Amino acid sequence: MSAPPITVSSKPGRIVLKSSEFRRAREASWRKLEAIVEIAEKRGLGALGLDDLEQMPLLYRSTLSSLSVARAIALDRHLLLYLENLALRAYLLVYGPRIGLIAGLNDFLRRSFPIAVRSAGWHLVIAVICLMIGAAAGFMLVAGDESWFSALVPSALAEVRGPASTRASLLEGEIFAPWGGSAAMVTLLANFLFAHNTLIGILTFSLGFAAGVPTLLLLTYQGLILGAFLALHYDRGLTVEFLGWMLIHGVTELAAILLCGAAGLMIAEKILFPGQYSRIDSVAIQGRTAGHIAVGAILMFFLAAILEGGLRQLIASTPWRFAVAGATGVCWLGYFLRAGTRQ
Repeated sequence: MSAPPITVSSKPGRIVLKSSEFRRAREASWRKLEAIVEIAEKRGLGALGLDDLEQMPLLYRSTLSSLSVARAIALDRHLLLYLENLALRAYLLVYGPRIGLIAGLNDFLRRSFPIAVRSAGWHLVIAVICLMIGAAAGFMLVAGDESWFSALVPSALAEVRGPASTRASLLEGEIFAPWGGSAAMVTLLANFLFAHNTLIGILTFSLGFAAGVPTLLLLTYQGLILGAFLALHYDRGLTVEFLGWMLIHGVTELAAILLCGAAGLMIAEKILFPGQYSRIDSVAIQGRTAGHIAVGAILMFFLAAILEGGLRQLIASTPWRFAVAGATGVCWLGYFLRAGTRQ
């Protein structure tokens, strides 16, 4: 879009810029910026010379100033559109990301995510403790009185499982249920499970802004559900089979829940104890690291849903399920401990 002609009418009592004076003073910088932007858009920032790179932010600010003046003195609409378009294109080059989507994702997985997880420290320890306390409480309640199962486990998660379930129904309808085919299992189960788990993870993370109390309660509640399921199978002599069936995806899923909880507690820490910065600044600084953890955990939920929706029922051997779960745990542990350590 080229710069249109400028027409300005004068009004009594108002300082008016002449069209020719406005254009003569500023149009050269617009043209220069437009030429730089066109080169960068067609061939990338690497095609720009050192002088162009140095001038681009200065010309961008000059164009913003021209746009501000044009709006203030009500120049014609075509000029406003031209300056707005030029300013937007230049903004994307001056302040936009310097790497592409694939490169950004690669950097996130290789460096940002594992480094952020290692910085969680005691936040992750507290999340693990809350989950374990909830699991122990849920197990003891349901093992002593199975009527607690319906009170602790939502019907959407319990499905047909409950106090009335027999050993045979749990084995045939749950633990060793027949493989339903890749399309049905992955599409239907993974979609539901990913949506449910991601919602729980986001709530666990975001409620850290409420001083972390809801985050701790959600972690404990997730432990209650886990303990209730474990007690239900324990009473029927299916503890080992249930753990193999659950851990094949549960290693990844539980790790993601714990990471969301740790991220929420990182936010809560800076709300309660901001330190040397203001509370808002402390949350903003810590929030970047916590956000990396939460985003990485969502990717883990997706992987866990695929494992749960497909691979879990495809492997109908408890020892092999434990082997896959153990290998998954070792891979995650090695990834979080070693990835990004060179940076």
